Amino acid sequence: MGSTGRRRAPAGSEKVRLTRRGRFLTWGAGLCSALVLGVASVGAWLYQDLNGNIQGADLDNKLGGNRPVNLSPGSKNILVVGSDSRDGDNAKYGKGLTTMQSDTLMMLHIPANREWATVVSFPRDSWVEIPACDKGDGTKSAPHHSKINEAFAIGGTSGEVAEAAACTIRTVEANTGLRIDHFTSVDFQGFKGMVNALGGIEVCPEQAIHDEKAHLDLEAGCQTVRDEEALGYVRARYSIGDGSDTGRIGRQQEFMQALAEKAQSKLTSPNALYGFLESATKSLTTDDDLAGIKPLYGLASELKGVPSDRLAFLTVPNYPREADVPSDKANVVWQYPHAADLFTALAKDQEVGKEQLQADAKNPVYASSVRVQVLNGTGIPGRAAAVAEKLRQAGFTVAGTGNAPETTRTTTVSHPQGLDSQAEVLAARVPDVRSGQNTGAAADAVTLVVGTGLDPEDIR
Repeated sequence: MGSTGRRRAPAGSEKVRLTRRGRFLTWGAGLCSALVLGVASVGAWLYQDLNGNIQGADLDNKLGGNRPVNLSPGSKNILVVGSDSRDGDNAKYGKGLTTMQSDTLMMLHIPANREWATVVSFPRDSWVEIPACDKGDGTKSAPHHSKINEAFAIGGTSGEVAEAAACTIRTVEANTGLRIDHFTSVDFQGFKGMVNALGGIEVCPEQAIHDEKAHLDLEAGCQTVRDEEALGYVRARYSIGDGSDTGRIGRQQEFMQALAEKAQSKLTSPNALYGFLESATKSLTTDDDLAGIKPLYGLASELKGVPSDRLAFLTVPNYPREADVPSDKANVVWQYPHAADLFTALAKDQEVGKEQLQADAKNPVYASSVRVQVLNGTGIPGRAAAVAEKLRQAGFTVAGTGNAPETTRTTTVSHPQGLDSQAEVLAARVPDVRSGQNTGAAADAVTLVVGTGLDPEDIR
């Protein structure tokens, strides 16, 4: 790949410089804003041409039943995937991998009043339960735990984006309790085309980046990246910063901010703008209801009035899974109760501040540090053992199992004095649970009484 060389842009020249801080835009919001503004500029005669580029994925009858209910009518949750399928021109980015992969996963929450917006990024190394999914080849996967981005690969076994999207949506809904209303995917090759049409994007890495996996070789200092270098910059992980997926999320977000701003600055350049729009629309796959310039324009219109200080970019609180499973040094688990609090707030259409979320999650309580006594209050033989196994899979330490004194429908969590935080962590993983202090509980463990209303499969 050819380097464009290091440079310092002269004063007054056109550039978009990435900074550590600044306003945050999402892939979806930034892309849609630039796209619809561009369409308005190039003229109605191109509308049908660009509109026809956007692919629609028919998700009807693919998501199944038992989905979360939207608790705040008028609000919207839009799932955004950065897709890097490994076929065709993308094959060099991975060997021995399933056909379809997702490199970025985030959700844009638009509240009913349209006065703020929140973007939640899900680290692709998040260790979650992936529900049974249709693989698109006539077979069905079994429920299991894995990285969250595996859902896209499982559903996309046959190469169909609709199936990949359906499995991803089911996974996010099952692990967050949030209803996903729309879906959009942006492909690798289209991303490169967008950057190239704009003449590249300026980045200013403080240290040299040499990342073989991302096919990236950059020196320190400001330089314009395009084509493979641009793609490598947003994909690079292990050679930059702390090597975490969370760090890469921040770089991707800032890059898309810069891309959207530069696209808007090109509104008076028909050739550059059309090339950008052509690549952007060709790279997009959405659910059928969002597939078209008109619905995307409507989405951008809903977002354009959101003040920059009311557009928050958050990452699900997490910690290395190694803290619960010493042998797993590759994945992260979501941090409870803070992850559950975040999802509950968005479900109720409540704004969440980034600084407050980070402060609350500063000192995590690891699941492995929570000792749990599981008691069967259902009268169904083996129910305590089944719940105990689910808790072990989630990283908890099961101190023992037994039978409750009586049958109960309500599932309860009780704890002795001093184990308040541990009880909160457990309660956040169990739906419809009642919790409180109990001086009669075991001195070193939290007690979970399983009620008849609890399905063990609903434990997160």
